[in-house]
Amino acid sequence: MVEQANTAPGIAVRLQRSIDPNRDHVRGGSASGGIVNIVLYGDFLCPYCRRLRPVLGRLRQALGERLAYAFRHFPNEGAHPGATLIHRAAEAAANQSRFWEMYDHFYGREPPLGEEQIFEIAKELELDMERFRRDLESDETLRRIDNDLSEGRRNGVTGTPTLFVDGIRYDGAWDFYSMLEALERPVAQRLQRSARVFASLPASGGLLLILAAAAALLCANTALAPYYQLFVESSFSIGPPGRTLTLTVGAWFSEGLLAIFFLLVGLEIRREMTAGSLADRRAVLLPIFAAIGGGLAPAAIYLALNRGPTAPGWSVPTATDVAFALGILALLGERVPVALRVFVAAYAVVDDILSMLTLAIFYPHAFAAKWLIAGGLATALLFALNRGRVYASWPYVATTVLLWLALHAAGVHAALAGVLLAASLPTRPIPAAGPLLAQAATALAGLEELENEAIQAGNARRRIEQEPIWDWASRNLSAASERLLSPAERAERAVAPWSAHLILPLFAFSATGVGLDVDLSSPAARTILWGVVLGLVIGKPAGVSLASLLAIKARVAAPPDGVTLRQFAGGACLCGIGDTVALLMADQAFPQGLDSAVAKIGVLVGSTLAGVLGAAVLATGRKTRAVTPASAS
Repeated sequence: MVEQANTAPGIAVRLQRSIDPNRDHVRGGSASGGIVNIVLYGDFLCPYCRRLRPVLGRLRQALGERLAYAFRHFPNEGAHPGATLIHRAAEAAANQSRFWEMYDHFYGREPPLGEEQIFEIAKELELDMERFRRDLESDETLRRIDNDLSEGRRNGVTGTPTLFVDGIRYDGAWDFYSMLEALERPVAQRLQRSARVFASLPASGGLLLILAAAAALLCANTALAPYYQLFVESSFSIGPPGRTLTLTVGAWFSEGLLAIFFLLVGLEIRREMTAGSLADRRAVLLPIFAAIGGGLAPAAIYLALNRGPTAPGWSVPTATDVAFALGILALLGERVPVALRVFVAAYAVVDDILSMLTLAIFYPHAFAAKWLIAGGLATALLFALNRGRVYASWPYVATTVLLWLALHAAGVHAALAGVLLAASLPTRPIPAAGPLLAQAATALAGLEELENEAIQAGNARRRIEQEPIWDWASRNLSAASERLLSPAERAERAVAPWSAHLILPLFAFSATGVGLDVDLSSPAARTILWGVVLGLVIGKPAGVSLASLLAIKARVAAPPDGVTLRQFAGGACLCGIGDTVALLMADQAFPQGLDSAVAKIGVLVGSTLAGVLGAAVLATGRKTRAVTPASAS
């Protein structure tokens, strides 16, 4: 068996093509309703597929015709020489409507399975041997297997067995009761599966942000407004009596929940700088120049319109919201080159760094140096834990809480504690698979031997989970599983779904609820509004495009491969979507509230226009010429 491909944290892998009885080999599924589909990508020589077969047989007995089971070829010739020949034989038998009989024989026999055994089975099945030999060698048979292999790889399959249940990859336990629970789908399983399906949608995070922002606007501009304000402005305290920390709900969302979001941002930045799109110097320079230009141009447009008391809002149109931008790119599908998505994602990483520096440098609260010293000591402790190779989670959590309190007391936006935690979480060298496989196999073999002993002794009801070996095996399996991920990777996987589907929507709900009846008659309100809108809609794409073209023309940055000028311009327009962090900037720039409301309206209007403009440019454009140094000059 080969380990499964990595996917985005918390995101389910979806099957691109559902079961097709005219193309797939399918057993069952003739019930009138309540059908559950299983697709198995398998290898007839894979020992793990062989061990899974009895479980699938018991599931068929339990569910009857409600279970539709489809087998797709995924022979691993490198790990199991001769596997392709066996799969060709199964297809040759399928041409005589005997696929499943051949399937049962192959999985019912222990290897080796060579040409001699294949022809013995074919004779036992009373196949037309002349036709069987002809089909076995035909190009059409091989093409059928290659199609399954190619499709499997597009579905993220890298090893066998890989299971999909109702179109979602099944990553749960392979024992009978775990799989039966997943297939019968009690209420908890249905909710979990529905959540995974929604999370697998490319734009699910952006959709929740839109819904949260719309709900906040609805609450703030209807009869619900007093209740909404009461909720956002109500105080909440933690800590011992007499030494409580009291903040409003909105402030807790801004400084508390966003610390978790910034943890994820920091982990993404760190990953991209070590092994991603920011690892190569020439590749990383383009988004860096683009992010600098995308920050300076909107700030310049804003400051050209705003002087004096309204000038602090210059930072509002400089921030880009990656969830919305990448969500729109995902919805456009194949119209968007992969290289453009990588560029926008890398741009957003650099943009987040600049936004966090802006928060820390330009918008400190009432400054208290002694608490900043305490924050420095907590930061030093985090890195000491890293250098000491401390892999337990609780010391980092406890130290980060102290760091958060110190930054808050020092007057620095406390959510930045998440970035410092991300920088200090330790990574580990990638483990060798062999020792871990041996450890897991030894533990499971011990349990299997104990189970077989109980069956042979006629004591099938023996409670093996009460035996000492059960605890030993569970500890070894947990240790092997935990070693596959470093603390940084575990944190990213744990945080990502909560950040996209709860933390950011909650912050958007608390920050977007501005009354649309704001008085825009004053010159100051109008200049704030126009400064933010023009900064996002015009300044962002202009700054991103011009800075990128200058970097390419100077030969210091590499252009994204296969991206046309029009596509690049469309992606630059999407960089003008500035919801989440831009709203935070508005609160920091205008703590009094009235100007902040105007700036937030500008963010909503400008982000909507930038998103519509970028999507229109990408959706209606045709491929022209790529952005290359030659074309730029």
